Amino acid sequence: MNLALNFPDDHSMQQLIQLLHEELGLPERKTISLNTSINFDLGCNGVDAQHLIETLENHFAIDFVDFDSYRYFQPDGYDVFLKRKAKGRGDKVPLTIGMLYRAIKAQRWDTQALEGL
Repeated sequence: MNLALNFPDDHSMQQLIQLLHEELGLPERKTISLNTSINFDLGCNGVDAQHLIETLENHFAIDFVDFDSYRYFQPDGYDVFLKRKAKGRGDKVPLTIGMLYRAIKAQRWDTQALEGL
């Protein structure tokens, strides 16, 4: 796996990259940067996304109280309840490695701060 030149090399990032590699399988030939998106670049969605967020929450003790999975991920299959709940949420927003890293450091998911809104 190729990491970008400005990629952080602390313990938290090493753990995050290891977890992403185990859960999603990081590409060998593509350069991974803080702007690499979990949902678009790495194709994580549905059940895989749900499992990844739960694993991040448990492993890093991140408070995901402000996290809206429908903002980033497509659900698997067809579920009337989920479809209704997701109504009005059109285009998905990239969920980047940098956002996850900053959430780990803060131990909290703050959508506005992490997306720079």
